[in-house]
Amino acid sequence: MSQKYLLAVDAGTGSVRAVLFDLKGNQLSCAQHEWEHREDPRYPGSMDFDWGYNWALARDCIKEVLAQSKIEPAEIAAISTTCMREGIILYDAEGKEIWACANVDARSTEEVEELIRKDPQLERELYAESGQSFALDALPRLLWIKNKMPEIYQKAAVLGMFNDWLIDKLTGVLAIEPSNGSTTGIFDLKKRSWDPSIAERCGLRTDIFPPVQECGSVAGKVSEKAAAETGLSAGTPVVVGGGDAQLGCVGVGVVGPNQAAIFGGSFWQYEFNTTEPKTDPVCRVRVNCHAVPGLWQYEALAFKPGLVMRWFRDGFCQLEKQRTAETGKDPYYLMDQEAKKIPAGCYGMLCAFSDVMNFIRWKHAAPTFTNFELDPDKFNRYTFYKAILENTAMVTKGHLDLVRESTGNMPREVVFAGGASKSPVWCQILADVLGLPVRVPVVKEATALGAAILAGFGVGIYGSIQEAAGELVQWDKIYRPDPKNHEIYERIYPDWRKVYAAQLELSNQNLTRSMWSAPGL
Repeated sequence: MSQKYLLAVDAGTGSVRAVLFDLKGNQLSCAQHEWEHREDPRYPGSMDFDWGYNWALARDCIKEVLAQSKIEPAEIAAISTTCMREGIILYDAEGKEIWACANVDARSTEEVEELIRKDPQLERELYAESGQSFALDALPRLLWIKNKMPEIYQKAAVLGMFNDWLIDKLTGVLAIEPSNGSTTGIFDLKKRSWDPSIAERCGLRTDIFPPVQECGSVAGKVSEKAAAETGLSAGTPVVVGGGDAQLGCVGVGVVGPNQAAIFGGSFWQYEFNTTEPKTDPVCRVRVNCHAVPGLWQYEALAFKPGLVMRWFRDGFCQLEKQRTAETGKDPYYLMDQEAKKIPAGCYGMLCAFSDVMNFIRWKHAAPTFTNFELDPDKFNRYTFYKAILENTAMVTKGHLDLVRESTGNMPREVVFAGGASKSPVWCQILADVLGLPVRVPVVKEATALGAAILAGFGVGIYGSIQEAAGELVQWDKIYRPDPKNHEIYERIYPDWRKVYAAQLELSNQNLTRSMWSAPGL
């Protein structure tokens, strides 16, 4: 029987899904189930990951894809996995799950403070090797387990991530890969492998780190047990995947040095590829292993742009929502049509939500709109809406500048994917602010396609990850910057940075409430 399909299994923050592709990268079938990460009432900020229930959901997604597509399971050439990053899972000596938390877990504030109090320079020193800070990595969470659940801490034998957990459930092979493993903060970036001495310096165990398998290698084969649970064919190769942002880059063709991608969703991620695993001298930007061996990524995050848009839609766009019910057109589309009429710069109005990333001291000002007049013809909800679009693009410009300061390099163009890239108005604003062409792929939700590419590469269907991405990624449109608008935004940007700094100082004085601040600040 010919093998002509690839399967991706994606454990995202809000849902799990299985996606079936043909060898040309066409999506044939998808099944998705939402899941929740519940807070343990004893521990504020906790977000427990229910591995038993969630594996049942993942298993059902695979069954549903097979049923929908009506293919023979033996026709699947390979499977790969991807997931939310930063979520961690602990296993006992028998390989059974004993504790897990999702990436949004925020229970370890006291442990961050403990680490900083014991050695104020430790975070900077570890960042220089790992590219991570205590804001997102696993070190404070492991210290929390040591402090709050000592019986789990003593029983733990292996630390893993959720994409590796899926592979373990499918194959019985428990290992970790560099793209997501590096987000633990316990990796040596240059070696793309564990550095147990980092854990030791934090007062943690050094004997819980599993083998490392490189992205795109064959991890194992679907076991008889997993085949019975999922409907897959036993013996199907399972290929090592990676973290969602890195595989998203693979899925939009950002697989070579000095290429860059922006993923616009609830959070915005700027990813820039480099061949040198160097970190920023002043610790402002995150550095991860890419899922392409031999590449690393500078990563800068904008907090909550997609959530800000949802808030504005639900709080101020009741008329557009009513028109949606009448016309079937999305409220954002209706708002975009009016926002196009507002000139670049929104008549001088500025807003502040996410700051440009400062990884070692990550704090955001209170949400703010400023410099508007009591003129409803100019300053109406469409102007405020467009100001949000411009604000997010200026944060992104700050991230490109930040990475350029660290690396000396800038991309010639950027790829823009995710939900925000569905807005032509936002795409054009992004091009105008950055002064760069913005290339939008046909497949805007690209993480699963990236996993499929790695699956096909792992079993020899594609000669290289780069070759596969070049063949499979298709382009929707290129947005080129308008020179006049770019000139306007170049004048506005320095003022926006100064206004943001002033707003942040108000939060530092506790006169306004910070939108978000990292644990320990």
